[in-house]
Amino acid sequence: MLQELSIRHFAIIDALELSFERGLTVLTGETGAGKSIIIDALQLLTGGRGSGEFVRHGEKKAEIEGMFTLHEDHPCFHVCREFGIDVEEEAVILRREISAAGKSVCRVNGKMVTLSILREIGSRLMDIHGQHEHQELMNAGSHLRLLDDFGGAAIQHAKEQYRNIYNRYDHLQTEIRRLSENEQNLAHRLDLIQFQFNEIEKAELTTGEEEKLESERQQLANYEKLYAALSEAYNALSGDGKALDWLGLSVNGLESASGINDEYKPLHDAAANSFYVLEDTVRDVSSILDTLEFNPARLNEIESRLNEINQLKRKYGATIDDILQYGNKIAEEMDQLMHRETHVSRLQKELMEIEVTLTEEGKKLSKLRHSYSEKLEEAIHRELKELYMEKTVFSVHVQSENGQFKKDGIDQIEFYMTTNPGEPLKPLVKIASGGEMSRVMLAMKTIFSKHQGVTSIIFDEVDTGVSGRVAQAIGEKIYKIAVHSQVLCISHLPQVAAMADTHLYIQKSHDRKRTSTVVTPLNEDEKAVEIGRMISGVEMTNLTKEHAKELLTLSAKLKKSAV
Repeated sequence: MLQELSIRHFAIIDALELSFERGLTVLTGETGAGKSIIIDALQLLTGGRGSGEFVRHGEKKAEIEGMFTLHEDHPCFHVCREFGIDVEEEAVILRREISAAGKSVCRVNGKMVTLSILREIGSRLMDIHGQHEHQELMNAGSHLRLLDDFGGAAIQHAKEQYRNIYNRYDHLQTEIRRLSENEQNLAHRLDLIQFQFNEIEKAELTTGEEEKLESERQQLANYEKLYAALSEAYNALSGDGKALDWLGLSVNGLESASGINDEYKPLHDAAANSFYVLEDTVRDVSSILDTLEFNPARLNEIESRLNEINQLKRKYGATIDDILQYGNKIAEEMDQLMHRETHVSRLQKELMEIEVTLTEEGKKLSKLRHSYSEKLEEAIHRELKELYMEKTVFSVHVQSENGQFKKDGIDQIEFYMTTNPGEPLKPLVKIASGGEMSRVMLAMKTIFSKHQGVTSIIFDEVDTGVSGRVAQAIGEKIYKIAVHSQVLCISHLPQVAAMADTHLYIQKSHDRKRTSTVVTPLNEDEKAVEIGRMISGVEMTNLTKEHAKELLTLSAKLKKSAV
């Protein structure tokens, strides 16, 4: 859910800090007070298009920031991790800055992101609906996914089975296309990889070779320093320094002392052990000095070999293992190209076998979709009846295309409906009436809000063009959606406002010849006053106040029955 929202220097808003609760939050106020500006800010926060015109006059930039709290397995977290965004404490913080020049800076949990990434993440958090902005529901391309979401685990399992086979099918098609390309292009490709393979094979690379050569080169390149250091150690121990001789004298002295008093025997033993260790060390250093020699020819040989390896690394991989792996890969490709017809024949045979299995799985998935499309139609009709659109016919068109395999199956899904008896069904996107479309959208949202996964749904005056019992039904329907998702709703209908769990009143404030937007949470008495104003207009009478209280009492009863 959207928990906190901060807006600064945006349109007529100077600085606004809002905290939101679960359930239904209704925003009301006079026309022009800034209700829709808050929705505009939320649209920008979730990746909408912006410009410098949104920046408050006289300011350098507008800033919008929102914190969303989510359950730990929310799909938004997976999307964040895909883009390398750290997620902590089950929260996502979006931030958007727009300069007066129109430059936009977007951040998610403090990491700067592109606008497209902000939009991708924002779409998983918030769904904004205006009277003419029905987003997913008005996009025929999303109807298949909506039906699949409605079908739940049954359809998802069948789709998973289908996709596992489809991925292999798609890979085979790609391979066959590649091997069936223009003969001249394939000949050029074969020449290239044969040259590369021969170059790698001729080098006779071995794993770990580079590290061994680097070590040997280090030793040869530092021969003089190494010889001087070893000589110094040898002379100190056995040459002019005579450290070993002095240690021998010490051992003899301690041996004599321990013959007089046994307490000194441990000291003698320790000195004797050190003497024998150093004696072995002197012998080893002497042996190394005898065999150590500078071989400039060997150093040149190593440099040449390392240069050859580096040339191959620049072409074929970062390490010798990568080069060898690439060599194996192109060896397989060479075999495929040299025996192309055999490979194509084998792949086509496998493709035909997979098509049979894919058709079976596609039909199973399609059968499930037909079944759930009928259930969805029944559910939508129930919701429409409650919105006094009982004569409306809603239909899910499932068109199956055998042999036309796509990643989501063999079906094309589109929602059709007609609001007038006797008239033919038309695609949902062609319904003209704003009032009708609002009710249809609410009916569908009531169904789909349980499955879509967005944390917050915004309704911006979707109740325009309705009144009376329809308005009451819309208020109840919006509240029903709020049971499963946080809902923010801008409304002019008292029936909708009365259903609110939280009621925010928005008004203009004039200070120092500047206009600002002020948002005030209303208590129960203030709710009654505001709903009375919405019923009667400017003038408040005792009758309208009583009517408002009755409406609030009725709404409270309806809310209890909706939970």
